[in-house]
Amino acid sequence: MVMKWSCPFIICSAALSLVSARTFPPPPVDETSPASKKETAVLAGGCYWGVEEVFDHVKGVTAVVSGYSGGDKKTARPELIEAGKTRHAESVKITYEPSKITYGQILQLFFSVVHDPTEVNRQGPDTGPQYRSIIFYASDEQKNIAEAYIRQLDASGVYPQKIVTEVVPFQAFYSAGEAQQHYSARHPDQPYVIQNDVPKVQALKEQYPQFYK
Repeated sequence: MVMKWSCPFIICSAALSLVSARTFPPPPVDETSPASKKETAVLAGGCYWGVEEVFDHVKGVTAVVSGYSGGDKKTARPELIEAGKTRHAESVKITYEPSKITYGQILQLFFSVVHDPTEVNRQGPDTGPQYRSIIFYASDEQKNIAEAYIRQLDASGVYPQKIVTEVVPFQAFYSAGEAQQHYSARHPDQPYVIQNDVPKVQALKEQYPQFYK
């Protein structure tokens, strides 16, 4: 069985709770970037297998890379991150076309079907600071969109607990090894993938058919 060092194989029904149907409002503000320019978003929301798998199925997304962000280059090493000895979080770098999907819409998917943003230093069966929820903003515009949306979601009560997602400036992204890229797509029968990642893609398809590809 192919295993990943930082996503322990634990079957847990709680991992399915985040994909239950909810009504998520669209973001109150969104980007105004030129339609012809590709943009990037760097997000952390638990094991990068599932985050990457969702955005691989989103219209307007042209590339998704799994890796690490939030720490130094010298500590971007699996054994250190697994031990919780770095500031890194498992992250994905998303390249997208704003003419087809906006930054705010990407965050709408991130908060609604990708992960539970109220969990602290964990996501479903995976525990540790490397699984915390983070938005790494690359511009003041991305920061404003993210902060406004979090305020809106908290005020709406769509989650019973307060959102704990960090909104921090992007500094660097370090790609994970090739074996971790598109892992869920390459291992659809792996029990962890079936239990934790497949439901997220199904939720995307059912709740946001306009974005699903």
